Amino acid sequence: MRLYNTLTKKIEEFVPYDKNMVTMYTCGPTVYHYAHIGNLRTYIFEDILEKSLNYLGYNVKRCMNITDVGHLTSDSDSGEDKMLKGAKREHKTVLEIADFYKNEFMKDIDKLNIKRPEIISKATDNINEYIKIITKLLKDSYAYISGGNVYFDTSKLSDYYNLTNHKVNDMIVGVREGVEEDLNKRNQADFVLWFTKSKFDDQELKWDSPWGLGYPGWHIECSAIAIKNLGEHLDIHCGGVDNIFPHHTNEIAQSEAYLNHKWCNYWIHGEHLNDNTGKMSKSNGEFLTLSLLEQKGYDPLDYRFMCLNSSYRKVLVFSYDALNQAKNSYNKLKNKIKSINVDLDGSIDKDKVDMYKYKFKQSLENDLNTSSSLTILYDVLKDNMNNITKIELVKDFDKVLSLDLLKDEIVKIDKNLEQYINNMIKLRSKAKQDKNYEEADRIRKELEDKGIIIKDTKEGTIFELK
Repeated sequence: MRLYNTLTKKIEEFVPYDKNMVTMYTCGPTVYHYAHIGNLRTYIFEDILEKSLNYLGYNVKRCMNITDVGHLTSDSDSGEDKMLKGAKREHKTVLEIADFYKNEFMKDIDKLNIKRPEIISKATDNINEYIKIITKLLKDSYAYISGGNVYFDTSKLSDYYNLTNHKVNDMIVGVREGVEEDLNKRNQADFVLWFTKSKFDDQELKWDSPWGLGYPGWHIECSAIAIKNLGEHLDIHCGGVDNIFPHHTNEIAQSEAYLNHKWCNYWIHGEHLNDNTGKMSKSNGEFLTLSLLEQKGYDPLDYRFMCLNSSYRKVLVFSYDALNQAKNSYNKLKNKIKSINVDLDGSIDKDKVDMYKYKFKQSLENDLNTSSSLTILYDVLKDNMNNITKIELVKDFDKVLSLDLLKDEIVKIDKNLEQYINNMIKLRSKAKQDKNYEEADRIRKELEDKGIIIKDTKEGTIFELK
């Protein structure tokens, strides 16, 4: 398998530390609000990656965090904690907000057929892990205490900006949006590992620590949760491109300083979902959630299908016209598959199965080329192979695509019934050509009385059984 590695800026052959188990960490949601569909695009691509690895024969152990404390509204360790902001907005406690929006997020990923990670861990459940790591970083002089807070000292690293193209001067106040001066820091690129009451006295969630009553910084939680659950060597770390800096950059810094060796080999990032005005966010225009799309009459899998038609590494521009096009194409695909009737006496063509599975694997191995994967699925449906072989391949491909392509049970009919239906369709087509619409309607009615529904499409007349 070949994947684009943000760390090396190139597509590389994927080689796990342990051939028997791939460890995969994916940044989870900050549960202070509903996830917007731009967030959910990232989780769809991560789901495809995990399922592709499984399809290709790897065993995957995946972990995801739930951020319920410590994520501030600024890159520079300033502004409100997002959880506190949500609690103030809705006049609830932080824990009530976290519990509600975590559940809403889980509902969203279930609707999108995103497999829940094997390990899901809340930030607030790992306080002792953060303290253990921070204590060692202080002991090894990678961290310092200033103004009551514990900071990571980025000047100790020669390769701090390896993951990104940022330069040191990019962090000078006024150069980059979201950077504010913190007089407690030795260097403006330094970041907080632990906040104490000296900075945020109104913080609702606080814990005792060797440095005072306080709470962890956002970045430390992912390192600690990943190391605790997946070990000291991580194969794959995923997230959106907006996580590259500073979040993932800081994860690498603190993890490798703590472990004293390279931590993660492959950093895989999904691109933004934009609207016509630019990056989509919770504060920019209409707040597009999955629930809103459902209210407008869309199936969540219409959106998944839309995402699969584009590379995860390319910016995807959202519009309702684009979603309508995806919805129509997805419905046509399902109807095409639904019209396939399996011959009970048929046998699977192993040569065809092997050929198309090989092509499907190649598309996944090519940096998750899901658009090509869908093309191969269409090729299967157009092939003159028998129907039971087509169904076998559709079932196989949907292990990765997860589009519920066979959710409606495929009706098995015998050869005589299939021949009868096809003959009646031909007679109806002839009647329509002769403008004998009364006869055409009679044939449709006869079929309906037998529980056979026919539909005229651009590709021809198809049928299904009630």
